[in-house]
Amino acid sequence: MALKLKHCDLSARLDDEGEYKTRLHKAQLQLLLIQRHMYDTRREAVLLFEGWDAAGKGGSIRRLCERLDPRGYAVHSIGAPTEDEKHVHYLQRFWVKMPGPGRLAMFDRSWYGRVLVERVEGFAEKDEWKRAYDEINAFERILTGDGVPVVKYFLHISKKEQLKRFRGRETNPFKNWKITDEDYRNREKWKDYEDAVDDMLDETSTKHAPWHVVAANHKWHARVTVCETAVNALGEALECDAKLPKGWRALDQ
Repeated sequence: MALKLKHCDLSARLDDEGEYKTRLHKAQLQLLLIQRHMYDTRREAVLLFEGWDAAGKGGSIRRLCERLDPRGYAVHSIGAPTEDEKHVHYLQRFWVKMPGPGRLAMFDRSWYGRVLVERVEGFAEKDEWKRAYDEINAFERILTGDGVPVVKYFLHISKKEQLKRFRGRETNPFKNWKITDEDYRNREKWKDYEDAVDDMLDETSTKHAPWHVVAANHKWHARVTVCETAVNALGEALECDAKLPKGWRALDQ
């Protein structure tokens, strides 16, 4: 069955604060063990995040990184290409951001902009974004074939939840910089973006680089899911058993 947004259960929640903190803490320490394994074995990995505006991409990345050694990872926030970047192949600006030996690269938005915003907003011609599916699959096949796991997340929220978060940002002095008129304009094309996301999932969720669609209406649920998925995906791909020692809570004080 094709992977579609409609198959994601947006009612998924994690309401118990104690369970949330325990599961998050455990996953973060496991990620630290995986990071150490990557350093020792000189392995690299890529995690990328797509999702609706205000779906919690930044918050999820912060929880992923919270206990990692900052010397061993980089977070790339991807915006519109520069004038120079517009004159080269769109994947070129991502190739230069691939991690070196022993390092982890995380992308807050990614090369999938070609088949999402560039498709919907008309920044790419139809033949360009349709061709991009094969180009992206080949790009990721090169990475995974060279031993670099690619973990892909799409954070899914409802249109109603997005509006709630937009209004919350407007009244929060620490977050109001995140909201613009363009964010509201994009809501008018919600169905167009839904179609683009569904096509992206169908065309580029591969055996070597599958998509993980995360129900993100509830932030605790989304953050724990993102971290635990990273532990499982990276642990398997990098052949790292990130089992915590007995008494791990007391050790991490």
